[in-house]
Amino acid sequence: MASYKEIVTKAVVGKAKKTSTSKLSLKPEETPDTVLGCWVINNTFEGKNRGGVVNIDGAFDVNVWYSYNNDTKTAVATKRFTYNDTMNIRLKDGAKLSDASEIIVRSLTQPTVTDVSINNGEVNMTVEKELGVEIVGSTMIKVSVEEEADDYDIIEDINDNDLNEVDNVDTEYLS
Repeated sequence: MASYKEIVTKAVVGKAKKTSTSKLSLKPEETPDTVLGCWVINNTFEGKNRGGVVNIDGAFDVNVWYSYNNDTKTAVATKRFTYNDTMNIRLKDGAKLSDASEIIVRSLTQPTVTDVSINNGEVNMTVEKELGVEIVGSTMIKVSVEEEADDYDIIEDINDNDLNEVDNVDTEYLS
């Protein structure tokens, strides 16, 4: 009859992802005529447990390259935007989100500008991003334990004379 042991270890006890879209606005110093490019950089974020829910605080910079003065000059406007996403993640096997739980947040899809327009001298844009969260917590594994003894292999000593003996040498090989 097998006996069982319980091993306590760290494991992913919950996992989820969330796609979010934000409508953002940026007012450049000059009145833009045309948006020539728009990109998002420096995305940073951190997940925290707030009352049993994962709250992600983050920020990124948006750079807008635009033309002005009847499309004769160009400039780049930059603005830092902050965001806050809340994720209620279902945990496996009755696990609970606690301060001891490790929260790992990953950017599955970097923030990207999907739509941009100019309205009354203001650049309006839509930014889409996807974040993934893993909750690492303590869990227990039951393993079957074998009761049989684990015997050692027997090693026989090698005689030094046995090492110098060469059997079946083909003397015609080098000829």
